[in-house]
Amino acid sequence: MNYELQLVLLPVSDVDAAKDFYEEKAGFDLDLDVSRGDDFRVVQFTPPGSACSIAFGMGITDAEPGSVRGLHLVVDDIEAARADLVGRGVEVSEIRHMTPNGWAAGADPQHADYNSFADFRDPDGNAWILQEVHYQRDD
Repeated sequence: MNYELQLVLLPVSDVDAAKDFYEEKAGFDLDLDVSRGDDFRVVQFTPPGSACSIAFGMGITDAEPGSVRGLHLVVDDIEAARADLVGRGVEVSEIRHMTPNGWAAGADPQHADYNSFADFRDPDGNAWILQEVHYQRDD
């Protein structure tokens, strides 16, 4: 049995502001924007290269706007990913990595999988984490 995570709902307070953020600043691909009357709207985006999408809108979740934490965007070059988002106007934290003595500034010097991070939030405060992982290595 396969269980594929394909959609995560994000609670937002302003659908149009969230749409602008994810399309213009985060650079996600718009999949759909559908309304059914004044009380239902769903907007769906997929991060480039992802098999999982996000959706937000009206009438699709009763969660508190900004309450989602810890969504991971896995990237193979954290410096390039951070620079891309910053260049688009997203406020992204500095990159950090874990050492035996705790957090240290910058990417992991060996670029070890699962050990370099940066984070950002959407306009409502839903929190995203960039995490560096190399699925294909040249060495």
